[in-house]
Amino acid sequence: MTRHQMRQSAFILTFERIFNTGSIDEIVELAKECGNIEIDNSVITLFKGVDENKEVIDSEISKHLKKWSISRISKVSLAVLRVAMYEIMFSNDMDIDIIISEAVKIAQTFTLKDDVAFVNGVLSSVAKERK
Repeated sequence: MTRHQMRQSAFILTFERIFNTGSIDEIVELAKECGNIEIDNSVITLFKGVDENKEVIDSEISKHLKKWSISRISKVSLAVLRVAMYEIMFSNDMDIDIIISEAVKIAQTFTLKDDVAFVNGVLSSVAKERK
């Protein structure tokens, strides 16, 4: 599994989590049963990391929203942002520009054009602050 596939699978699980109040393990098992996405330990680790740190991640996302609140963000864009922000904040082995590029690719696959620009803008603001 490539890192892109891992991120995309974690994004899908993170998106599902927004609507499903079941446990992490239940969500993972349901996804495995459906068989529509690849799931391995790296996907589960990323998904759990995002879920366990959601409040901190959302707080950081909120700091980079201009005239927006987190509740106004589309759920798809929010899931993309949460996965990317988790990697930016808690993963030291990836370059921030690569994380942003991957997030934009996922957004291009699953969101509308305006949402892609929004995701890129928020993550670029984070990158500027961190550099």
